Amino acid sequence: MVGLIILAILVIIVIAIIAIYNGLVKARIKVDNAWSQIDVQLQRRFDLIPNFVETVKGYMTHESETFEKIAELRSSWANAGSVPEKAKLDNELSDTLKTIMAISEGYPDLKANQNFSELSEELRNTENKISFARQFYNDAVTIYNTKLEVFPSNVIANMFHFKARDLFNTESDEARKNVKVDFGSNQ
Repeated sequence: MVGLIILAILVIIVIAIIAIYNGLVKARIKVDNAWSQIDVQLQRRFDLIPNFVETVKGYMTHESETFEKIAELRSSWANAGSVPEKAKLDNELSDTLKTIMAISEGYPDLKANQNFSELSEELRNTENKISFARQFYNDAVTIYNTKLEVFPSNVIANMFHFKARDLFNTESDEARKNVKVDFGSNQ
C-alpha cells in the first residue's frame, strides 16, 4: 500500500514537472512569435521608407542629413541581432520619421502630393501595427519572465536553463521631447 502511494506521488510529481516544462516552452514560443511580428512590421516600415524618402527628397533638398540618417539606420538594422539593438534603432528611426513628418508641414506642395499622402498613411498604419506588436511582445515577455521567477516553475526553468528575455523598450529622454521644427531656413 505504501509503495502505491509513493508511486502515485512520483507520478503526480512527474506530471507536474512535464506540465510546468510545457508551459514554459509554450510561453517561450509565444515570445518568439511576438518578436517575429515586431520584426515583420519593422521590416515593412523599412521597406516603405525608400519610396517615402524618394518622394520627399524632391521637395526637401536641404534635408540631406535626415535622409543620410535614414540610410544609416536601414544599414544598421540589417546587422542588429538583439532586441535592445533593434529597439534602439527603432527609436532612432521613429524620431527621424517624426522629424520628416513635422518638416513636411512647411511644404504645401509635398503635402498635396498623392504619393506622399499614400506613403504617409501606410507609414502611420505600420506605426500603429508596430505599436500593437510591441505591446503584445512585452506582454508575452512579461508572462514568460514571470514564470521564470515564480515557484515552482522557477525550479524547472533553472533545471532546463530557460533564460529571461528583454522587453522591447524604445522610450528614451529624447523620445519624450516634442519634435523641434524650425521653418526659418525654408522661407
